[in-house]
Amino acid sequence: MKPHTELNTLAKKVLQQEAAAIQGVAAALDERPDFAQCVEAILSLQGRVVVTGIGKSAHIAGKMVATFNSTGTPALFMHAADAIHGDLGMIQAGDFVIAISKSGDTPEIKVLVPLLKRKGVPLAALVSNADSYLAQQADYILHAPVQSEACPHNLAPTTSTTAALALGDALAVCLLESRDFSRQDFARLHPGGTLGKQLYLKVGDLSRQNQQPQVPDSALLKDIILEISGKRLGATAVLTAEGNLVGIITDGDLRRMLTTYEGRLESVRALDILTPNPVTVDVDDFAVEALARMQARNITQLLVTEQGRFNGFIHLHDLLREGLV
Repeated sequence: MKPHTELNTLAKKVLQQEAAAIQGVAAALDERPDFAQCVEAILSLQGRVVVTGIGKSAHIAGKMVATFNSTGTPALFMHAADAIHGDLGMIQAGDFVIAISKSGDTPEIKVLVPLLKRKGVPLAALVSNADSYLAQQADYILHAPVQSEACPHNLAPTTSTTAALALGDALAVCLLESRDFSRQDFARLHPGGTLGKQLYLKVGDLSRQNQQPQVPDSALLKDIILEISGKRLGATAVLTAEGNLVGIITDGDLRRMLTTYEGRLESVRALDILTPNPVTVDVDDFAVEALARMQARNITQLLVTEQGRFNGFIHLHDLLREGLV
């Protein structure tokens, strides 16, 4: 086992080498117009983007497909070896193929490319070697130049797969931006899990499940305590006779009042102990915005309003239950 300091030094070397490779890929974009032309061609597609590769390149292809699909570009993965055993049938007229290969000269690629050409679909080559067979046969070259792998034997795909992955991400983001793909579009494609909830779950979706503790500003202390205890949210809104929101009273306010109030407790009214101008959130705000406001002020509940009128409460527990915390 190598000493920790030596392992850290080795890890930094790998990361620096891969970072330098990505910088090289960025510089290579200025050498040819293919990347921008490839984006334009994909944007005009009637079909899907089919991404193919073999070995470690196949794993990068799969990730590219997942990113494309989640950002508004319909895509399919086709393993280069399986393509010549029937999977070539997934390619239809109007599709666009991206073939990933570091060398661009593997036997599988040399068998596959002529078959793709017969299909008559546009072909982009994501390669390190821009003079390879695959690059020469492609309509577009997505150049990801790599001098050497991070592997000490220069064998295991490391730097080359990182460079290909980064270039694929760049392609996906350019397509996303060109389509004006919005947060709402993203939410429609990611309805499940925490990510989806951050993008579509509204305050009103949660607050409508809670009770709506409220007292008039003239309410006596006993009525305030009963309302807070009975509705079990640790607070109550305070409203005027016309229904306008004027403040909030929390159970913490009640405890502080008991230690500081010098008058007779039976004469205490809501107006005497409320906190004015309480923090609110609208029913149509995203739930994550409610969470941000709670965290910024170190509180556990917010008053919810609709068109400026009191509409209820949202509690930190609601957000915890949805996995947003």
